[in-house]
Amino acid sequence: MITIDDVKQARERVSPYLRRTPLLESETLSKRFGTKVYLKYELFQKTGSFKPRGAFNQILQLSEAQRAKGVVGVSGGNFAQGLAYAAQTLGIKAIICMPEFTPKNYINGTKSYGAEVHLAPTISEAFELSRKFEADGYASMHAWDNPYQMAGNGTAGLEIVEDLPEVTDVFISIGGGGLIAGNIVSLIANKPEVRIWGVETEGAETMNEALKAGKVVQYKPTSLARTLGAPYAAQDAFELCQKHLEELIVVSDQQAFDAQIYLLERTKVITELAASCTLAAAEKVKDRLGSHVLLLLCGGNANFDNMTDYREKLGAPTPL
Repeated sequence: MITIDDVKQARERVSPYLRRTPLLESETLSKRFGTKVYLKYELFQKTGSFKPRGAFNQILQLSEAQRAKGVVGVSGGNFAQGLAYAAQTLGIKAIICMPEFTPKNYINGTKSYGAEVHLAPTISEAFELSRKFEADGYASMHAWDNPYQMAGNGTAGLEIVEDLPEVTDVFISIGGGGLIAGNIVSLIANKPEVRIWGVETEGAETMNEALKAGKVVQYKPTSLARTLGAPYAAQDAFELCQKHLEELIVVSDQQAFDAQIYLLERTKVITELAASCTLAAAEKVKDRLGSHVLLLLCGGNANFDNMTDYREKLGAPTPL
């Protein structure tokens, strides 16, 4: 289990390579909720998501011999670009194994950061392919189930408590748990009374199913929020969520899409469903919130094709 010292050490490693993303109050949302609401714009991190925080931390703890060979990772989403960017910045080779159904914008973005991309028919076969590269000496990098990834991700939480020491509530989306695990550690260590709300979408309830079962379980994601689509939750993340979550809120794809359009129209940013779902979740519990509420907007790698697809599958957005 990672500790606050792990997160602080991660910040020392990764801060030269990362942006300190903005944290700003949204007047529109504050009026809507009747309390102060802030947005942590992690979608302005390089590559459009929080993933470089952990990717840099994973690579920087490797030996020189390991870096000389290169790294391999599996991702059909933001980790692919985050790892590719970190590897390119540090001057090492990166191989990314992706399922064939990965959206083209993710494949093209990953290639643009210099990674060598290999496609496999399914995500399980992508993992099998990655193991062949591991056998050849490439260091394996995991998108969520790795303590260095979690600790690196938790550096966002350090920024939150420094920039908003009055914070009472934080909404964080959950895929495999790497983001929320690191930030539970950094937030609770510095602000023990803060309430942390986990968020998932229907069809991406990896953590929710684990909490109901009392153990980590395998899960087949179906949600349109693809970057939340992990097949299982990390054990450490599961245990941290069991102990510290105020509540895990599940919203529908439609609610996440409605929130995505609202954020686009009112805050002028394009979020992923994996990020906009935090607004949909906050809406569900708005009568229970404290005085300083923060939504962690974890990623913004959505494009016109994605949003058109959502509209075709879900229908026109419903005004919030």
